[in-house]
Amino acid sequence: MARFTELFHRPKSIALSLEFLMSNQYTREIAAALLIDVSGNLLLQRRDNVPHIIQPGKVGLFGGHREGDETFLECVVREIAEEITQHIPAERFQHLFSLDGADPERPGGHLRGEFFISYGVQTDTLVVTEGKPLKVPPDAIWDMRSELTPATLLALNAFLQITAAG
Repeated sequence: MARFTELFHRPKSIALSLEFLMSNQYTREIAAALLIDVSGNLLLQRRDNVPHIIQPGKVGLFGGHREGDETFLECVVREIAEEITQHIPAERFQHLFSLDGADPERPGGHLRGEFFISYGVQTDTLVVTEGKPLKVPPDAIWDMRSELTPATLLALNAFLQITAAG
C-alpha cells in the first residue's frame, strides 16, 4: 500500500514535468482565415477525406499549424500562400477572434488559435493545394452548417457579429 501512496508524493519537478507533457500532448496552435473574394463570396475548403487529419471531409477555413517562433499572423500568411498559391500580405488580414481553451475539433485537446479575415481575394488565379475549393455566397452558408468544422462555425459567428454591428 505504501507504493500506491508514493505515486501521489512525487518530487515536484517530476510532477510538473508530467503535467507539462500531459497538457501539451493535445495542444494545437493554429492560425486560419475566412477569405472573402472580390464578389463577396466566402472561400472555403472541403478537407481531404483521409484519416490522419482533423475533421476529414468537412468544410473548413484555410490555415494551419504554427511553426517555430512565427507569430500567428506570420503563420496565416504562410499557410494561405501554401494552400491557395497566392500571397496575401499581412496588412490585408484583419483579426477576427482568438481562442485559447478547449479544442472544439479534438475532444480532450487544447487549442490556441488566432482567426483572421481577408477581403478582396482574387479567384481567377487561385489554385488550392489541399482539399477542394468552395465558393459560397454568404446567404447560402447556413444551408451547409452540418458540413462545417466547429472552428469554421465559430469564425462565421464572429464574422456575422462584426457585419451586424457595423
